[in-house]
Amino acid sequence: MLAHMVYFTLKEQTPSARQTLIAACKKYLTDHPGLVYFSVGSLADEYARPVNDREFDVALHLVFDNVSAHDDYQIAPRHKTFIAENKDTWAKVRVFDSHLA
Repeated sequence: MLAHMVYFTLKEQTPSARQTLIAACKKYLTDHPGLVYFSVGSLADEYARPVNDREFDVALHLVFDNVSAHDDYQIAPRHKTFIAENKDTWAKVRVFDSHLA
């Protein structure tokens, strides 16, 4: 399996902007072939420990059956629409892909 974790830092760092992006993730990034796990949420403000990376507003967690499913997702029309409709709101995007044992 392949884990695809995406951390979005928004230009407008408000609860409303966070919820708008979360809704867009739910609309466009669920139910792709080979997707075995989907979750999205906002920064847990209550965890401000020194070890916590807090340079994001919204975290997207996807796990795919295999690399091929991930690669198909990257070029899927719904994924491309998500990017086109939301990229102007992003100050920074960090992506962490890893194979799962």
